Amino acid sequence: MDDATTGDREAAAPAGPRAATGTWRDALPWDGPARRGDTVLLWLIVGVIVFAIATLPLRPLLLASHPVLVEFVTGGLSAIGAGAAFARIGETSLWLVVLAGVVGMAKFDWLFWLAGRRWGERVVAMFAPGERAQRFVARVRAWPPWVLRAVLVGAALPGMPAGALFALAGLSRVGIATFLLFDLLGALLMTGIVAGLGYGMGQSAVDVVLVIDSYASWISIGLIAVVAFLANRRARRRLVTPA
Repeated sequence: MDDATTGDREAAAPAGPRAATGTWRDALPWDGPARRGDTVLLWLIVGVIVFAIATLPLRPLLLASHPVLVEFVTGGLSAIGAGAAFARIGETSLWLVVLAGVVGMAKFDWLFWLAGRRWGERVVAMFAPGERAQRFVARVRAWPPWVLRAVLVGAALPGMPAGALFALAGLSRVGIATFLLFDLLGALLMTGIVAGLGYGMGQSAVDVVLVIDSYASWISIGLIAVVAFLANRRARRRLVTPA
């Protein structure tokens, strides 16, 4: 009896780690063993996401003093509008505002295109986790190729699942030159619209930015506090939830 029980335990023992490993592998966007290119690309994408989150507290601090720098680093629409408003009163050049906005918005997009090209369908779900985004991506996949190119232009619009659309372009075998053309065109159009609004408002927009700047430190502290609170709450839930 003891021998049989021991044998059963020995046979069942590896099942847990294997099952856990299988679940972990299922979450990865590639099939089979990872190659060097897979891990490098994954870490680059993770780095881009972490960088975007890490710079959130710094944006209000630099918006009024270095809006063009914030544009280039983050590609944020608020920074583009602020830079254009400063260009209106002669504090910077409008062409530099537009250039920094386009580069800031599109500089990392090719990574998501490459992920779709390299990993296929599984990677799209990584960048469009919500049900609504998934339905939207499914509809886009059924459209003709020229519509997908038009969607790439619209990916710069706020609220669009841009990462999923870029990955979908790679999955659909859109060439890198074509992808960059339509991606940059979309970034240019969005930057032009926002910069035009900021330039038209001029001094009034600058005054708003300066008011924000006066409260920038408190805004940054508030953002850090919110992030810390959410992280602490998640950690407590994990401790309370039974394994």
